[in-house]
Amino acid sequence: MQKLLLALLVTIGLSFNAYAAVDLNTASKAELESLKGVGPAKADAIIEYRKKSGGFKSVNDLDNVPGFGEKTVEGLKKEVTVGAAKSAAAQKK
Repeated sequence: MQKLLLALLVTIGLSFNAYAAVDLNTASKAELESLKGVGPAKADAIIEYRKKSGGFKSVNDLDNVPGFGEKTVEGLKKEVTVGAAKSAAAQKK
């Protein structure tokens, strides 16, 4: 019984980690592509923006990345973060 409980707790812990926000300043291209609505071209645009601008200061800076419309940015705000800051959706709460 204890082994089953331990296995369940480990599985739950791993599940929470799978939903961690993606940091726009440190994420790899593959991590960015894992976001809904972000393919190879948009991932490249995020990486290029952070190189040219010195990094994202807030999630709202996604508005400045070529190829990102308002709808896409709003959808991503729940899934992304910048450094130690929380996602934009979490900041509103």
